[in-house]
Amino acid sequence: MKRKEKIIRKTKETNIELEFNLDGNGSTEIKTPVPFFNHVIGSFAKHGSFDLKLIADGDIEVGCHHLIEDIGICLGKAIAGCLEDKKGIRRFAHIILPMDEAEITISMDIGGRAYLRYNVDLEYEKLENLETTIIEDFFRSLVSNSFINLHINKNVGLDSHHIIEAIFKAFGIVLKSATRIAGTDSIPSTKGVI
Repeated sequence: MKRKEKIIRKTKETNIELEFNLDGNGSTEIKTPVPFFNHVIGSFAKHGSFDLKLIADGDIEVGCHHLIEDIGICLGKAIAGCLEDKKGIRRFAHIILPMDEAEITISMDIGGRAYLRYNVDLEYEKLENLETTIIEDFFRSLVSNSFINLHINKNVGLDSHHIIEAIFKAFGIVLKSATRIAGTDSIPSTKGVI
């Protein structure tokens, strides 16, 4: 079963090439002008064992909002493309993940309905040109294009770096678990379709 996708998105604001392999080994090639985002998206791929190639640029002189949001769109489309009819996947997953003083809980349902609950209070600051408030927009774009039901909760945490990195690591682990083939060829829904 092919669970790889390539997405190219070119707009007046961004230029993105993304290749995603759901059944990879965590290898990455990431080049964006936002170093902290490169770090956390690399953590997502590593902890999810996904292969990810991401070459992206955009109008970051006005802020990184357009670029990060559009990367979320591309990754969401790639995830949706990798899953096709969702035969045999586990569908549900969750984790509580600590990182130093921070602890994040993420739960997921790959049930065909896009929904994001983002319960993460963060002070506005820039981490190497990444506005902390853009993380919610990234995940909102991602779930809208992958049709995932995703709940992200900050249980505790003070350091924005730790909180955001824990979110991306946890998201990778939960996505890997929910998309794992469960040894059956059926669609995990009483409707027979997702």
